[in-house]
Amino acid sequence: MIRIVLSILGIVACVVLITASAQFGFARLLARYGFVTKSIPAAAQAVRLTPKDAEAHRALAVAFRNVQMYREAAKEFEIAASLRPADDYLWLELGTLRDELDDQAGALSAFDQSVANAPYYAHTRWQRANLRLRMGRYDEAFAELREATKSNKVFLPSLIDLAWGVSRGDIKTTEQLVGIESTDSRIAFARFLAGKGKGRETREQFVLVAASVSEAQKRELIAKLSDTRQYGEAFNIWKGTDAVVSEIYDGGFEGPISFGGSGFGWNIPRELPKISISIDTSEKDTGAKSIRIAFDGPSPAATAIISQPIIIKAGQKYRINFAVKAKGIITGGVPLLRIADVVTNAELAHSANLPQNSANWEKSSFEFTAPATNEAVVLQLARNECQSQPCPIFGVLWLDSLSIEEIK
Repeated sequence: MIRIVLSILGIVACVVLITASAQFGFARLLARYGFVTKSIPAAAQAVRLTPKDAEAHRALAVAFRNVQMYREAAKEFEIAASLRPADDYLWLELGTLRDELDDQAGALSAFDQSVANAPYYAHTRWQRANLRLRMGRYDEAFAELREATKSNKVFLPSLIDLAWGVSRGDIKTTEQLVGIESTDSRIAFARFLAGKGKGRETREQFVLVAASVSEAQKRELIAKLSDTRQYGEAFNIWKGTDAVVSEIYDGGFEGPISFGGSGFGWNIPRELPKISISIDTSEKDTGAKSIRIAFDGPSPAATAIISQPIIIKAGQKYRINFAVKAKGIITGGVPLLRIADVVTNAELAHSANLPQNSANWEKSSFEFTAPATNEAVVLQLARNECQSQPCPIFGVLWLDSLSIEEIK
């Protein structure tokens, strides 16, 4: 008889467990659905089925927050956090919501719990520090922001931006607030200053860590300075000198060429339809090499085939010298060299049309006056516009011995 009773009790227990498990599983399914779809009815039903499940209360809180029922959402987050007190993310969500309700003391308390549960995570400290910053507790805030950044470098640009705003653009104060000491932080600060158009200050930061700056980082600084028209400082970083001089870099094409390059050397697009560009050692005016441009069909006449930025003095008159050779150029848009505005790409001057056939190298030059508004111009090999499109071109062109000189 006892065995029968025990068996019945075992069966009942199994049924209860199966029923409870099914109910819990169904509640979890509702909670998940309510969380994803922000459905208040689904999440509320999950809470009714499993009132002790933190995930159900979190789903209901998220659904309330979605319809701006912030106080109801905060209550549900509080219940969820009490049921799962070691979950740093629940405390973080509660703190964020309390902050939205202008309950800074309550938000700080929740953030304290979040940090206590995840003391080495950057995101918890970052949120608490931002609240302290808005509360005017600057020393505590920036000390914690620095700690968060040490844990996760992705926060460094945001920290610099915050410090810049708080210091109202004071460079020394920004350095102190951010704690710029490492190479990474100084490079990040230089990148930030370049974006703000602070050319001299960018170069000062760069010089302090120049030996540790990668080529990619150097190119990024040059590009940012160029974007903000700080061409002189960009040139200094590119060339590694304090002197700003007007010159055509590698005008004889003695060094290697690279496609898709930037900076103050030769810039050659990676893809130019029906145009092949290479270094030629068999044809040269001076030195050991020249550049060979072979045309074999339609190509955009408006596109610069090769180009190079040149630092100039405002209002100064210059002469561009070059040597050219051609073989079998046939086109309605004959190539030429032009000087263009570095910002607008508007033409400032151009050479005569380049020859279409020449047995020997021909020396030529043209002049231009530097604009008063920019520190640089762009030298380009381009083509005349054709009367009709497409505009095919065939043949081979060589260039060598490019130079620039001031006209007194």
